[in-house]
Amino acid sequence: MKRIGILGGMSPESTIIYYRALNEGARAALGPLDTADCLIASVNFGAIQAMQKAGEWERAGLHLAEAAEGLEAAGAELIILATNTMHRCAPAIEAAVTIPFLHIADATAAHLKRDGRKAPLLLGTAYTMEQDFYKGRLIEEHGLDIITPDDTERARIHAIIFDELVNGIATDESRNAYLDIVARHADAGADSVILGCTEIGMLLSSANSPLPVYDTALIHCAVALEKALA
Repeated sequence: MKRIGILGGMSPESTIIYYRALNEGARAALGPLDTADCLIASVNFGAIQAMQKAGEWERAGLHLAEAAEGLEAAGAELIILATNTMHRCAPAIEAAVTIPFLHIADATAAHLKRDGRKAPLLLGTAYTMEQDFYKGRLIEEHGLDIITPDDTERARIHAIIFDELVNGIATDESRNAYLDIVARHADAGADSVILGCTEIGMLLSSANSPLPVYDTALIHCAVALEKALA
């Protein structure tokens, strides 16, 4: 198994999801006592969030690139960034390392296209839903017709992520708010929903969503494990 470098901490809740999913996947693939060979670089989410709010994406990219270099130096053979939003900084990370960097949007798009999905609803932080670094990649490189929530819905989704989910809080009220948004867009023609924030799986899943769910964190981990075991 190749050693997987996890660039995490954004938030810690997300990194926990990644660590659990990678080890569950290794156990399923190899045996009941097997675990994933992985390293975690956990950055200070408070510092990263401050850079996000200030629009200091280049500075954030340099910070994450340095952490990625540390993972490679420690023996990582491939890197995954355990957050959707900070893929805004993916070019800086890719430029800093010589090992493969697995982009979360590419992994997700491959699963959507495999299942014949064409019009997914994208949920995530305001940065992910509004800026082109993520949805633009899905549209331009993968030919998907991305649907995004309206202004009011985006504000609600973003607030729940930063006020609750990144702190490990998952309430029925917020779950119902997300489900209402998904249901409205299902009625309007969306054929699936992308959980484009790695913590949204704390609220939505295939068990409760009116649309087929594509959990980016779990997809990302599955692809990383597949690469590591190849």
